[in-house]
Amino acid sequence: MEQNISVGLDIGTTKIVAMIGRKNDYGKVEILGIGKSKSLGVHRGVVNNITQTIQSIQLAIQEAEVAASEKIDGVTVGIAGQHIRSLQHSDYITRSNAETVINEDDIDRLINQVHKLVMLPGEEIIHVLPQEYKIDGQAEITEPIGMYGGRLEANFHVVVGQVTSIRNIARCVQTADIELEGITLEPLASANAVLSQEEREAGVALIDIGGGTTDLAIFKDGIIRHTAVIPFGGNVITEDIKEGCSIIEKQAELLKVKFGSAWPGENKENEIVSIPGLRGRDPKEITLKNLSKIIHARVVEIIEQVYVEIKNYGHEEQKKILIAGIVLTGGGSQLKHLKQLVEYITGMDTRIGYPNEHLAGDSDDAVTSPLFATAVGLVMDGLERQERKRVEALEEDVDQSTQVVNETPDFTEAVSENQLEEEQEIEVNPTTPKKERRSFIENFTSRIKDFLDNAE
Repeated sequence: MEQNISVGLDIGTTKIVAMIGRKNDYGKVEILGIGKSKSLGVHRGVVNNITQTIQSIQLAIQEAEVAASEKIDGVTVGIAGQHIRSLQHSDYITRSNAETVINEDDIDRLINQVHKLVMLPGEEIIHVLPQEYKIDGQAEITEPIGMYGGRLEANFHVVVGQVTSIRNIARCVQTADIELEGITLEPLASANAVLSQEEREAGVALIDIGGGTTDLAIFKDGIIRHTAVIPFGGNVITEDIKEGCSIIEKQAELLKVKFGSAWPGENKENEIVSIPGLRGRDPKEITLKNLSKIIHARVVEIIEQVYVEIKNYGHEEQKKILIAGIVLTGGGSQLKHLKQLVEYITGMDTRIGYPNEHLAGDSDDAVTSPLFATAVGLVMDGLERQERKRVEALEEDVDQSTQVVNETPDFTEAVSENQLEEEQEIEVNPTTPKKERRSFIENFTSRIKDFLDNAE
């Protein structure tokens, strides 16, 4: 696999998608190939059958490899599921010397302190996302590095998940002979793919309606403020149609996709669709009005649960109001009249989120569907990680070459005393930028890998 190519693996409840992409000359993401397979062994975002999940992953990977004529070695995997929850937490550290400027080590010490929070049995912290900092009581500081102060505190958005569920996903990927390059929370991946920077600044709620779960991510002032996973998605609607109309699941799914609507008022009583009977039985006649009533009832329930989470964040407070409203994405967002129903229930501006802003102009229409928002976001995440590694490698090379020059004795004789003093000052100056620290999620990924390697 080429170095500048990234692969996103979206392990969903209804489908598994492997997407291969790279950055083109204009900085946009060019999709080289997609592989899709029916997701077997995953229920509401959680693996409940390892063997079936591995087979589904391998099918999706093989299809993507054929489409892109590339060999896949490593992937960035999305995690979601009903075991994910989030909480707000404030913490602080007291610095030993307030006369020196705050550096990355201080931030690391503060973040590491958050990891000492006591979680429920089996849970582990996945993401620690700083909201804003406070230095010696001065609030609303977004970047504390380089400032003076004795007490450094911050508000954090902490995302927590069942570590066994995440290890199971990692195990499936590794057993399918693919390297796990990174793990990302799926609502964050979808947000990267469909939201603009202006929306994040203004305040926006991203609702990703998948097969088994509905993921929510709220942004305000460019920072993620709240995440939640609601354990209902498109599958529950299909299940309701199956029960309500006494038909098989395959027919219920087709009915939902072809004739389904979230707004029952638009269908007339005499609009009827005929479903073939099983094994020579008489066909079933279903009115579209009844179909929309079944869909409407369940969709309202899902939206109301999401709206409770939006209100929990504090959307009704003047300072926290989400000016950009709601963005719907995921396969479930393609349901007819869903946008209008969401606007009616929440009173917030709503649009459907397509992952086309970051994609190359000649991308296939299928790729720009909301169905693939998470996969596009995972590809972007993988490309960003590669870019960071390249920058770090360059910085290390520069550091080493600088060291070699400093150690060469011939140069020091020709250098004036003033220049030597300046060099020494640069070396001890605490504000000299260090290479970018690894994010916690990268450390978390390597810990998961180590655990699986040792388990072998």
